[in-house]
Amino acid sequence: TQALTSGTATYTLPADTVDLIEHQIRTGTGTSQVDTNLTRISVSTYAQQSAKNTTGKPTQIFIQRLASAVIAKLWPVPDSADTYTLSYFRIAGIDGISSGIDGTTTSFVPPRFVPCLVSGLAYYIAMKRPEVANRVAPLKQEYEFQFELAAGEDTDSSSARFVPYN
Repeated sequence: TQALTSGTATYTLPADTVDLIEHQIRTGTGTSQVDTNLTRISVSTYAQQSAKNTTGKPTQIFIQRLASAVIAKLWPVPDSADTYTLSYFRIAGIDGISSGIDGTTTSFVPPRFVPCLVSGLAYYIAMKRPEVANRVAPLKQEYEFQFELAAGEDTDSSSARFVPYN
């Protein structure tokens, strides 16, 4: 859970969070608590909100998955009329890989790209070693497969609803 602050719409989730799979707004405590489902929205829906600073009980959530953090943005922005808690179930992952290349700059590989990085390195090493030439094709296939899996993680998972125009 994450306690929400009046007037704050953006919350950084724990560092090992990969994604949220369920999310609700909780009001009250103990036996009088009530959970209300939040609708997950896409980046385009969030961007099209013309009044992003509207306050009230949050009904929508936009999950922004950055390379180094997962951020939850709520709309409307929590107001002071009630005490809200963001209750969620998350997918937790391992830390990514980071390294200081020159002592001042840090490169970061998100956890979902680590298998792709490893299989890509194996493929490129095999291309340079004549004694393992028979492994190049399967390693390339695995590398491409791992890349597709990792890249597919960044697709939008918000629900879509189509209503015919009458």
